[in-house]
Amino acid sequence: MRLTILLAALIAVPVSAADFSFDPAPTELCLAAVSDDAQGYDCIGRAATACMEQPGGDTTIGMGFCLDAELDHWDGRLNGAYQALRADLTAQDADRTNAAISLSDSARDMQRAWIGFRDARCSFEAAQWQGGTGASPAFLGCAMTMTAEQTLYLWSVLQGAR
Repeated sequence: MRLTILLAALIAVPVSAADFSFDPAPTELCLAAVSDDAQGYDCIGRAATACMEQPGGDTTIGMGFCLDAELDHWDGRLNGAYQALRADLTAQDADRTNAAISLSDSARDMQRAWIGFRDARCSFEAAQWQGGTGASPAFLGCAMTMTAEQTLYLWSVLQGAR
């Protein structure tokens, strides 16, 4: 009986985010292998999925950690894409002296509106869990996917602008 209680106690040890590690390599290797921008969408979530395959990764804490880590990774890529695009569009604006609309300002306005849309959409995703434990992974998964998609979109615009 004591052995059963001891085993149950060991199995029920709470999992914390410190118990997980995140490696962006599955996503990055996938992105490096794609031949066109559309294929990049298939790479979204690869690192988070690999992270969730760790012991305990299928718990709410594990899923939250893994999704948040890939979200942070994509957010860094998004910031790089946005800064590069804004710089490119600012240079184009300098050559478009008669243009009625600034490309750089338009990109800024689009990005600001997109952030609000992403947050509202992902809050809606989380609200469907009615306060349950799935709300956090739902929000983070939505935010990760939308951030990755926006990153790929901005890079495609930048590549098309050159």
